[in-house]
This record gives sequence, structure tokens and C-alpha cells, in this order.
Amino acid sequence: DNIDIVLTELDALVNVDLKARSVKKQLKSLRIIRVGTSGALQSDIEVDSVTASEYAVGMDNLLNFYHLKHPAFEKELLLAFLEHVQENHIAFIPYIAGCSSSLLATFESIAHKGITVTCPGFYGPQGRMIRAEPAFPQLLSQLSSFTFDGHRITNFEMETSGIYGMAQLLGHEAISLNVIVANRMQKKFSSDPHKAMDNLIHLTLEQLAAE
Repeated sequence: DNIDIVLTELDALVNVDLKARSVKKQLKSLRIIRVGTSGALQSDIEVDSVTASEYAVGMDNLLNFYHLKHPAFEKELLLAFLEHVQENHIAFIPYIAGCSSSLLATFESIAHKGITVTCPGFYGPQGRMIRAEPAFPQLLSQLSSFTFDGHRITNFEMETSGIYGMAQLLGHEAISLNVIVANRMQKKFSSDPHKAMDNLIHLTLEQLAAE
């Protein structure tokens, strides 16, 4: 929900005449870079390393309220994902969106590329439990074992699919970069997540400056 607000209003700032309350004739395309934290779903992705989301699968339902068109490959990937997790009898409809290929080229040398799964929450939706029991206890193992045409799920978090979907709908370029603060398969955690995040911010700016 917060991503829906942020992306819509960023677009409005550059593409809507706020006084006339009308869409501008000349539209601008923004470059949107999400820099955040995430949990890894593959054992070989080390804590404090970086992932770049080539695709994002949304389990948050946001883009099901818009007319998001999927290219043929994304449709195939999404159908394969649905078949892979169907034994959980999921009560939501996932969607998929891809990153900007030009932005991915800027950052792929410093990051693990893969599919990011976006969850609608931090606890149950990501397989965590304090008191309330998650409905899908095997979700982590199912996500980590999914592959399609050489693509695998590298990580999950709570924003990327909404950013990618809204950017695609509104004609913007987007990339999501995540520092891995926890490897959920190895049960390892960053000893200094604030430093790891700071390092990613500096690395992101350095890559942009080198363009």
C-alpha cells in the first residue's frame, strides 16, 4: 500500500499539472532505484552481499488492482511459479514484473541476479512465528527450490514487485538492490546490518557516478 502511494505521487510530480489537475502532454520517465535490505533464500548467497532483482513476484496483491500486461516470458515464469507452490492452496493471485534492463546492466557486476518474492508482511508471510502460526510452513523451502529457465528465487522482502509493476504501468525505469542481512537457509545474520546498508548506499552511488 505504501508503494502504491509513493510511485503514484512520484509520477504525479513530473507528469501531472497539479494546478490544472491534468496530465501533461510531455511525459517524463524517472529512474527509480530501490536500495534496501532483504533475506536470502539460497545457501550460496552470503550475508552482507548484494542482490539485484531481475524479476519480482508479488504475493502482496497490489498490481491485481491494475491492468498490468505481462510479456510472454513473464507469463510462463508466473505459471511455473504457481504450479510449483500450488500444493499450499494459496489464497492470493501472484503477479510478476521485471526490472529496467539498462539499470540492471549498471549494477549486475556487483550483485547476485535473480527473482525477488515480495511478501505482504514480515512475520507470517515470510515464515516467521512469534505466537500466530503461519498457514504455509513449507513456504521457504518451496520458494528456495523454484527454478525456471535458469532463473531462481534469490531473496524476499516487502516492496520490489510493487515498485516494478507501478514503474512499468507508468513508463518509468526501476531496479531494486538489496543487501542481504539474513540468509534464511543457512540461518545466518549480518553482524552489523547498519554498516552493510551504508556500504550498499555508497556502492550504488559509485556505480551511478561511473556511468
